[in-house]
Amino acid sequence: MSDATPVLILPEKSFAGFLFDMDGTILNSIAAAERVWSRWAEGMGLDVAKFLPYMHGKRGIDTISSLNLPGIDPQVEADKVLAGEIEDVEGVVPIPGAVEFLASLPSDKWSIVTSSPLPLAKRRLEAAGIPEPARIVSSGDVTIGKPNPQGYILGAERLGVSPSQVLVFEDVLAGVQAGEGAGAEVMVITETHSHPIEGGQYRIPNYLGLAPQMQDGLIRIVRRG
Repeated sequence: MSDATPVLILPEKSFAGFLFDMDGTILNSIAAAERVWSRWAEGMGLDVAKFLPYMHGKRGIDTISSLNLPGIDPQVEADKVLAGEIEDVEGVVPIPGAVEFLASLPSDKWSIVTSSPLPLAKRRLEAAGIPEPARIVSSGDVTIGKPNPQGYILGAERLGVSPSQVLVFEDVLAGVQAGEGAGAEVMVITETHSHPIEGGQYRIPNYLGLAPQMQDGLIRIVRRG
């Protein structure tokens, strides 16, 4: 299955809550993130073209630590990158239909689980015009980032439901693995990708033409009209 085509695979079941990754899932920050990380990678003498696909969907500290670069402090470097990302939000936009879709959800039925630090998450949500949810699980809330399931387990806990009762929305393999590792089913958003993404039970390109429908305290996804 190629994610270059607008495949739509919707769940027929209902869920107690929705947990959304942020970057690439409800907003598109690729241009801004790649500008900042490209500058950092060039300064480190890395092959930028090879490095950029590797950094998406993970905590900055995890990305930098895994490179095992000699003579650097990963936390110091991650803080530099974070400062640059908070400053540069040009071109950060919502995934099509995301604003309307999220606005239709009861505030106690959804949350965000992101690999971004909280200040960056707030900045990008504001830039994309997406209201901040009551509960955000950010990189500072976990000790191990995606693909570890810790974030989604915590996200479900904050919604007051079991991970098996939530639908996770993701756009990268590390996030899909985190959601499935938590025991949740996963909806893959393909809007920002031209290559297939493994895993997940469901697929949508974006949120256009879709709406959440509440019944007996549970949510399902339906086509508008």
